[in-house]
Parts: sequence; structure tokens; C-alpha cells
Amino acid sequence: MKQAILITAYKNIDQIIQIIDYFDSDFEFYIHIDKKSKLDLTPLTGITDKKVSVYNEYSINWGGLNHLKAILLLANEALKNDENTFFHLITGEDYPCKSLSSFHNSLDKSKDYIDFAEMPRKDWPENGGMDRIAYYNFYDLFNAKKMGRLINLIIRIQKILGLKRAYSPHFPKLYGGSTYWSLSRKTLQYVMDYTAGNKHLFDRMKFTFCAEEMYFQTILLDSPFAHNLINDNLRYIDWISGRGGKPAFLDASDFSNMMASNGLFARKFGTNEKSVELKNLLILHLKSDK
Repeated sequence: MKQAILITAYKNIDQIIQIIDYFDSDFEFYIHIDKKSKLDLTPLTGITDKKVSVYNEYSINWGGLNHLKAILLLANEALKNDENTFFHLITGEDYPCKSLSSFHNSLDKSKDYIDFAEMPRKDWPENGGMDRIAYYNFYDLFNAKKMGRLINLIIRIQKILGLKRAYSPHFPKLYGGSTYWSLSRKTLQYVMDYTAGNKHLFDRMKFTFCAEEMYFQTILLDSPFAHNLINDNLRYIDWISGRGGKPAFLDASDFSNMMASNGLFARKFGTNEKSVELKNLLILHLKSDK
């Protein structure tokens, strides 16, 4: 029985290799690198002691649908190996913050771990996140880092003109939450089967902002697996402090809270000195805990 680590990334190849190096041979790695990335993938393809599969199918803009497409690609590939029984979705800026024994022995792999809340979410801006799906969000067409104002202007024009996109009452009720999850094989397979057999929902996610933060939640909360979902994605993430962005780049001040949390992974780690200091502290702690 193996676990699969699904990683979406676009930079910092050294961090990805550190993630791979942490885990033993009971883990397989399925990695999607943004097609726009200039990363040299040779260090990944040269790993021979573990199964590492690398893809660069999609060019990913923040907020665009291609991130969800990349996630579904990784899930489909990981499910092809019948030995993979549990699946973790992370980014290349994450790092494990619990011992290997926690992954092997403490984690109840009969459960599914995902953050979710009914939409509109009280903690999401822009009408509880409903603007994400009610208006055309052109994040796939435009790079938000360069043309974010244009994307927002187009949304404001739609509001002024009273234009709204319909969401069919035949679609599942909308739920949203963090992109990143840890799911059992049966549950992940259900999402993939639903996607293959119900193209209408996936098609409706086009021109939706961060569809990956709604797609899995919406399918699973309307599924026979809803009772099996734990409303906790087992991730330590700082959305409050805003250090360097949202979520924040972690530093040594997060160590105690990270250790006290039930997170299996923490995000996000940058290449800055403070993040590197925390990661080195974490690596020493995890080595001593093995």
C-alpha cells in the first residue's frame, strides 16, 4: 500500500527535491510543472530510487482553470497505480511538518480530509466568493500579475450592466475551501468518475476564479462520501499575518504553532532567509522524531 504525493509547482526545484527526499519508498510523486516555467527538470527526471512522474501539460495563470486541469491530470495518473491508496495534494512551496510515522501509522486513511463550507462563505470576500462564479473571470486569458486591473474592470462592467452568469439548479450546491486535500482512493476515484460522466459542471467552471477551490468540495459534499469528509485539510497555513503575501511565507515564529497543529504539511516556504531558517529547524526536528 502506497501513498501518492501530487504536486503543482512552477519554481524552486530544490524545494521539490527536498520534499521527495523526506519520504520513503512507500510514497510516489506526481508533479506538474507550469508549462511557462523555465525550470531545468533534469534533477527530477534523474531520481531513480523513487517513482517520480513529471508533467508540464498546462500553462497556468493564477486564478485560471488550468490549475484545476493540472490537478485532475495528476489525480488520474496517480490512480492508474492500484497500489496507491491515499493521495495528498500539495504545492512545490510546501513541506511536511509531521514525522513519517504520522503518515504511516497515525493518519486514519479511511477518512478524507478537505476544507469546506457552504457558499457563500462568510470568510471569503466578493459576496462570499459568489462573484467568482457569477461573473466572467478572465484569469486564463490574462496574467493577473500584469493585467489584474483589466480583469477587475471587466467584472465591474458586468456588474454595472447587470450581467450575471446562470448556475443551473440541476448542478450540485456550491461549496468552497482550500485547494489542498488528503483523500482516500475511493473518494478521489469518485471525483474522477464524476468528471468523466458529468462534463457540464467542469464546463461551468470555465472563466471562474480559482475553480480548484470549489470543484472538489462541490462534488464531494453532494456525493455518497459526504459523511466521510473531515472538515480539516491537515495543512498549517497562515492566512492572517500577511508576511510576504496571502498565505504568508512562514518563518521561525510559526514553529511552535506548526508543531501544535494537526497539519501534515505546512505552506508556504520561500527562498528568503527566514523561511529557510524555519525549514532547517523543521528538518532537524523531524530527523530527531524519526
